[in-house]
Amino acid sequence: QVQLVESGGGLVQPGGSLTLSCAASGRTFSNYAMGWFRQAPGNEREFVGTISRIGLRRYYADSVKGRFTISRDNAKNTVSLQMNSLKPEDTAVYYCAARDQNWGDSVPQTVPRYDYWGQGTQVTVSS
Repeated sequence: QVQLVESGGGLVQPGGSLTLSCAASGRTFSNYAMGWFRQAPGNEREFVGTISRIGLRRYYADSVKGRFTISRDNAKNTVSLQMNSLKPEDTAVYYCAARDQNWGDSVPQTVPRYDYWGQGTQVTVSS
């Protein structure tokens, strides 16, 4: 198993930036592909982006492509989500997730393809 704890959420103005971090503990971090999801009130949890086990591949939702960047540091057991040019519609609880294998035949973009989840961190984009 792996335990995930997100941090870095908060209130930011439109156009601003914020970096979320996810710290993992438990099994070897590099065994896991990692993903970020978000959930706004009344909405389903939606895919934001994912990074493969050693960080060679990244994939993003169209809604954040060019604005958000995922990175990981396997030596520090962390994965980060750098968010730039934030919009009010980015307001949500953000979750990191771990998949107990690499991407597989297709990019893991759905909730069931991840095995472990953090508790989430709130991001609010508002003036």
